[in-house]
Amino acid sequence: MKRSLLLFVCAIPLFQFSYAQKKATNTITNNSTKFKLSGKLADKIGQNGIAGATIQLQTGEVKRSILSGADGSFVFENLPNAGKYNLTVTAMGYKPFKQTVTLSSSSDLGNLALEQESNNLSAVVVSTTAKPTMQMGIDRKIFNVEKNITAQGGTAVDVMKNIPSLTVDINGNVQMRNTSPQIFVDGRPTILTLDQIPADDIERVELMTNPSSKFDASSAGGIINIILKKNKRSGLNGIASIGGGTPDVLNGNLSLNARQQKVNLFVNGNLNQSGGYSKEETYRQNKSGGEVTDYFNQNSENDRKRRFMSTRFGADYFIDDKNTVTFTQGFTEGKFRNHQTQDQQYLDKTNTLDYTGNRLSDDNFRFFRYSSRLTYDKVFDKPEHKLTADITYNGGTKNSGSFITTNQYNLDGSLHAPVNKVRNGGSGNDNQIVAQVDYTNQMTADKRIEFGGRTYFNRTTSAFGTYSLDQANNETKLPLSNNYKYDETVYAGYFNYANKFKSFKYQVGLRMETSKLDGTMIDSAKSFGYSYPSSFKDLLEAMFPSVFITKQLNESQDLQINYSKRIRRPRWWEVNPFIDINDPMNISVGNPGLAPEYTNSFELNYFTRYKGGSVTAGVYYKNNVRDITEYSDTISSQLYQQLANAGVSPNAIVNTFINAGHTNRWGGEFTVQQKMLRELDLTYNLNLQYRKTDAQVGDKSLNNEGFNYNTKFIANYKITGSRSVFNNLNFQWVAQYESPQVIPQGKTKDVFVSDFAMRKEFLKNNAAALSFSISDIFNTRRYGNIYDTESFYQDSYGRWDIRTFRLTFSYKFGKSDFNMFKRHDEEGGGNG
Repeated sequence: MKRSLLLFVCAIPLFQFSYAQKKATNTITNNSTKFKLSGKLADKIGQNGIAGATIQLQTGEVKRSILSGADGSFVFENLPNAGKYNLTVTAMGYKPFKQTVTLSSSSDLGNLALEQESNNLSAVVVSTTAKPTMQMGIDRKIFNVEKNITAQGGTAVDVMKNIPSLTVDINGNVQMRNTSPQIFVDGRPTILTLDQIPADDIERVELMTNPSSKFDASSAGGIINIILKKNKRSGLNGIASIGGGTPDVLNGNLSLNARQQKVNLFVNGNLNQSGGYSKEETYRQNKSGGEVTDYFNQNSENDRKRRFMSTRFGADYFIDDKNTVTFTQGFTEGKFRNHQTQDQQYLDKTNTLDYTGNRLSDDNFRFFRYSSRLTYDKVFDKPEHKLTADITYNGGTKNSGSFITTNQYNLDGSLHAPVNKVRNGGSGNDNQIVAQVDYTNQMTADKRIEFGGRTYFNRTTSAFGTYSLDQANNETKLPLSNNYKYDETVYAGYFNYANKFKSFKYQVGLRMETSKLDGTMIDSAKSFGYSYPSSFKDLLEAMFPSVFITKQLNESQDLQINYSKRIRRPRWWEVNPFIDINDPMNISVGNPGLAPEYTNSFELNYFTRYKGGSVTAGVYYKNNVRDITEYSDTISSQLYQQLANAGVSPNAIVNTFINAGHTNRWGGEFTVQQKMLRELDLTYNLNLQYRKTDAQVGDKSLNNEGFNYNTKFIANYKITGSRSVFNNLNFQWVAQYESPQVIPQGKTKDVFVSDFAMRKEFLKNNAAALSFSISDIFNTRRYGNIYDTESFYQDSYGRWDIRTFRLTFSYKFGKSDFNMFKRHDEEGGGNG
């Protein structure tokens, strides 16, 4: 009786499924038998497998979509007996393939031959349909970069400026929902900064506002994963571009890819240069007991020039249809130069000029980065059952130098103080090793397990010398000189389980991480760093759970709630007690006593798709415990004496870092995509946030709270179907506004930025393109802060980039019958 009852209960979902399918379409029968459909995609000419193609199977309301494996194979499992299915295949560079499949039992379609877009061997291989600008995943938003023409010829910073949900500050640092995310390249950490990654190398950008347990726990601000281009089309194909503009704008890129049989080779080279003059201003009131004691004004002009050169190459070797080995090597070199002229005014408490000053500085910085990665991919019985293992080594060197001269004058032109000359010189090395293993098994359409482990090790050494020069240019080494090294180690393991309960899909996971940072100031033998968890009783600090629950309201609407716990460990410069006097009025120093902050993050998201567009709306709450926060105060007399002969002003502000009690953020984000007039794509994003900080330094309260928002509008329009010269002409306009935002001791200033670009495609198959872009149309991209404390009030702004004009020409090419092993085959040396 119990067994019969159990069978009856288990059969109920099957009856419900069969009834629902029958109601949806009369081609589906009551037969609950599940079938399997397999096949392999191959190039019609070369017979090589086609990887990464999209295979869609549909009948009635049943719709499945998968990607082909490395050898072009694909497998659909657990298909209902629905009679006839419509099979559609789309692949980059190939004509769409359609076929009607009658499914009455499990079957193998064999090889499906796809025809290339053009049989002209010198023609370009292009996609027949453009990818959507934004796609949604269970834990991420995916932005395709192909329509981002304002960033062409630029860097990853330019790409980020044009992505909804992101803002970029004066120094090129990106923020997501007003917090700093972790930057990944191809799913792994990188030592490159955004301005060191060419925009033309980027295929897509993935945003994870609340990452799952699979990803680093040190991603409290979310993750930005930059996926670099690397195609695997048969034959030889590539793209070359060159461009220039003003001020001092120069860019060039060459990408080549060659694939035949079991080998795929790729190489990319890039040059990017920019420059120009920028201005900075600072106005300050120094106070004592709430009364103004004196005033200080500072105006700076910077003549900057930056140049980056990068090379990336590698190979895929397809051992068989289940195993692939990939090696990638990259090199990046950069040179920065900046000449700064600074005028200073010192005024008494009546705002009457007392004396003046000027400061001249020449700064040079050079770096060399290299990255090596070896990856092994194994696919088991189906593409969703796989194992990936890789090891990455990132390394690099850096050198810097500066010469600073400070003069102060009385109102009659005589010297107010002796001329001060300071020379700085520094060098350093970075070495980073990341080893990771990931296993995924999609056991059924809804049930999936994944687990893995990761080891991260980073060693950084740096030597920095500061020297005071007398009138005869004799050097004296100052106490500011500093040599240090630090080792950072992280061990991690994770487990995720995904399944379906009734109409709810869910994913739960747990990540365990231990971390340690050991730093030493070599000259003084002082140490800094941390270890978490510090003891077994603090083991909970090493646990990072995540939960994702999705309710599919219908075929086009989803509702999701998620939670995760993350950590933000202090960065090395935040704990390094070295004193940076690069700006003698704004000194920076680390705090060795910093502890990591923990973030509890909650989100509720709604996503709907409709003909011609989509809407994403969500609310979120972030609770940052021990929030790492910047803190500023006037220089103490003790520190001023320590910095004698270094050209530091007695009115200087000292900037450091503290742990706040907590910072809470409540927010809502809204993104809409709309296609209009067939070729007009509009994207609008709005992020609203209320922030409250609770912090205390001694008897000083740094509590602050307030509302802020930022909004971004992106418009893309393409003229098609016209027989005039304007056919295939693209336009893009991007506008963004950031409102003032509260910080512990004041607020940031608002900023408005707008960019424009146009792109004309021409020649056969649109092989060539000419792009023109204006970055910062109104020259308003500048960022400022207002600090209002008991000891000073300061209003300042600065900028790194200025308005630029850029013209870029690009040309795509391809040769489908290119044969890397032609000579070898003709000589009868083997089959490759």
